[in-house]
Amino acid sequence: MSISVLNRHNLWMALLVVTLAAGMVAVAAEDPTASVPPPVTGNRNAPVPSWGKPLPFPVVIADRRNNRLIEVSPDKRIIWQFGSPNLKIYHDNDDVYFSPDGLLLAISEEDNQDIHLIDYARRELVWSYGVPDVAGYGPGYLNFPDDTHVLLDGTILGADIRNCRVLFIDRATSQITAQWGNPGSKHGHWSKNPNCRHDPPKFLGLPNGVVEMEGGDILLTEITGSWISRLTREGKLVWSMPAFGLRYPSDAMPTRDGQVIVADYSKPGRVIIFDPVKRKVTWDYFARSGEAMLDHPSLAQELPNGDVILNDDYRHRVIVIDRQTKQIIWQYGVTDHPGNGPGQLNNPDGIDIDVFRDWRSQARR
Repeated sequence: MSISVLNRHNLWMALLVVTLAAGMVAVAAEDPTASVPPPVTGNRNAPVPSWGKPLPFPVVIADRRNNRLIEVSPDKRIIWQFGSPNLKIYHDNDDVYFSPDGLLLAISEEDNQDIHLIDYARRELVWSYGVPDVAGYGPGYLNFPDDTHVLLDGTILGADIRNCRVLFIDRATSQITAQWGNPGSKHGHWSKNPNCRHDPPKFLGLPNGVVEMEGGDILLTEITGSWISRLTREGKLVWSMPAFGLRYPSDAMPTRDGQVIVADYSKPGRVIIFDPVKRKVTWDYFARSGEAMLDHPSLAQELPNGDVILNDDYRHRVIVIDRQTKQIIWQYGVTDHPGNGPGQLNNPDGIDIDVFRDWRSQARR
């Protein structure tokens, strides 16, 4: 090889290295696990500026079978991610909810028998309760936990489904400070537990949803008998009613006008909004077939603009439904095709919207 050819070869190799390095830098700069999140400047009562329709804010998704949390912007970019750091203590994340200050994410893991808190900015698991892969009802144990929240006063609230109880846990000491329901005998199966029945707060029938309402009351969802109830923090029953024909009510949530929205974890699935004062359904989404049909949706929430967002678990998608037209106007995930590639989900089982951070400048670069 001549010197001139060798020089050209070396120059080409140098340019190739520089090009590849630049590409790697560009990829790293877009890596959602490496970017610094915007500061918290909003809250649920005063959110950051809206992106507008069809999705006004980014959404955090518990992508259950992919063992990850991802935050997706309205223009469908992954802008934040938390993968599984350790499959023994963190896998199959179920529901996910921001703490009231937006700094933490509360995660429940039914299959893993534990609940966690994740520091959003640091992407670190900072608190856990439950023994991974070991079901139990004694101190420090859970049995198929669902729906974990951080309350305004910092207490951890959780629905411990198969122990037929709701727990209030002190984060600092990991001690149970209050309990509704009763798990029954040590060796008894929940299906044979006489305590697993609807009579709140003394007895609960497979509670799968609890959430703090404005003013501090607790909204409770029970699978057995399809009951939805409102109780004071002290456990006084305010009202209780069957879920208007839903076969498997899942994670009822309050709306901004004092109503309740709840998904039917069935096929075909359904979402209703009902007025607990008038005891009547005011909005109903139900499709028996086709693209509009839901397959085991486990959580529906009202967006600040009144539309409805939900995770359609078995169709592997998160969708927004226009409240007026009942049309799907936004979707992330490929219908009926699970995966972990771009734009794909695998059994998304929980969502919450990020009204706390203004991601627009970073997401639209």
